[in-house]
Amino acid sequence: MATTVTPATLTVTITEAVTLNGVDQGGSYAQTIASVTEVDRRIVEVPTSEIIILTFQATNPGSGTFDEADVRYVRITNLDDTNFIQLIFRSENSNECAHKLDAGHSFILGADNSAGVVDIHDASASALTVSFDDLVDITALADTAACDLEYFVAGV
Repeated sequence: MATTVTPATLTVTITEAVTLNGVDQGGSYAQTIASVTEVDRRIVEVPTSEIIILTFQATNPGSGTFDEADVRYVRITNLDDTNFIQLIFRSENSNECAHKLDAGHSFILGADNSAGVVDIHDASASALTVSFDDLVDITALADTAACDLEYFVAGV
């Protein structure tokens, strides 16, 4: 089957806007990611028990499962106005690290420009001894009550 999807460029712009004592202290940064052919944007209810949000693997991509070599950008946003969400990142060697995503905040995962989420994750007792593994999944659990979480994934 021939595709009819035309690759496009994703532009991600981060802007800080703040004026302190009459002086603009804000800034802006834009990144472009060329040849994007896949996007997935979804809102998921995260309960107070751990659930898988995203899975990355080399074979069998599907709904919520992405080809690890093709992912270029991931944004996860906690849409709740009160409670935080724990994000757990797990590698191919079952090493895990966790991040607290407070109410209203976003987490941006910068994938490798040419290899996606292959060899980008390390969790160990010492950050000075790094041996990057493939990221295999991201799970989440809400702190006090269920929270809505939005994710956006782009791939080539």
